[in-house]
This record gives sequence, C-alpha cells and structure tokens, in this order.
Amino acid sequence: MILETPRIRLRPWKEDDLAPFRVLNADPTVMRFFPAPLTHEESDALAAALQERMKRQGFGLWALDIPGLTPFAGFVGLNVPAFKPSLVEIGWRLHKDFWGQGFATEAAALAMEAGFSLFQLKEICSFTATLNTPSERVMQRLGMEHRPEDDFDHPALPPEHRLARHVLYRMRIELWAVRKKRFPFLLEMRVHRED
Repeated sequence: MILETPRIRLRPWKEDDLAPFRVLNADPTVMRFFPAPLTHEESDALAAALQERMKRQGFGLWALDIPGLTPFAGFVGLNVPAFKPSLVEIGWRLHKDFWGQGFATEAAALAMEAGFSLFQLKEICSFTATLNTPSERVMQRLGMEHRPEDDFDHPALPPEHRLARHVLYRMRIELWAVRKKRFPFLLEMRVHRED
C-alpha cells in the first residue's frame, strides 16, 4: 500500500532504502534519544523486521519518500510494540536534513488517517522518552492527548537509565474526526494498493 499527499509518499520498503537507513540509524544526533546508534547489521535486521511486520499486519512503518527532494527521508507509520501488544503506536524517524519542515507531522497525520479510515483502528498511541521534546511536539501538533498517569518506564531499559521514563499520548477515533480538520492536505490523500 502507498499513501500520498501532494507533498509526501509513504510506501513499502525497497532494497535501495537500506543504505540511507544505515546512515540514518548510525547518526548520533538522530539517535540521541535511543540507547545507542545502530550498526549496519542492526539497521539491516531492523529493516527486515519492519518489512516482515508490515506483511503480517497489513500496516507498519512505511518508508517516507519526499518527491523532488529524496526517495528516502526515514520512516513513519504504525506499529504494534512487542512489550504492549494491545496498543498500536504511531512513530517516526527522519534524517536530520528533513527536521523542522513539517514532514514528520504531515506523514504522521497521513499514517493516522490510514489507521483510522483504512484499518478501522479505534485508538492510536505514541510514546517517547521524556527527554525527546521534538517528538513530543509532533504528538502535540497532531492533537494527541496526554494523561500523566499513562506515562511509564520503558521495560527494555533499566529504571535508572536516562531514557527510561516515557510519555504516552493517545488519539481516539472520535477525537481524530475533529482534529484531522487541521490538516487540509488529508482531503487530497491518495491510496494505491499493491496487487
């Protein structure tokens, strides 16, 4: 499945994405809110896992293509976290050259619309380390709701780790029906299904 607005495209992964994905995951600035940058092998394994999940679930973390700028800016999309399989989360990771231009918010809004309208999800969550205020601002721009009682310590990290504490934001389908009006580009959303 390919999702498009006039400015961006969320699409399945291609072999050509692996090299720029390695660069993205090895960048210490991009990975500063993760425990460590990834090696090439770890990056390739993650790409394979993301593709496998997409095939299994029907949705996933799509490659972000910005026509006229780059065929691979990072990934954005929906995922079921291994430690909490009752949730569907929305997440993103973009090359730093594409930060601060609205691409993460636009792509996340596109993925969220797909989650609600195409995959009939009732709720989509997003979480990040409390130190990751740039990602938290994307959640806020999307209109997601934060309840402090939902915040948690990530189970994959020791409690004393600087990135252990996470904020969790939620969007219910009823709220999205109102909040999505702030994104007029969704009126031009196109969906292409693969055969």
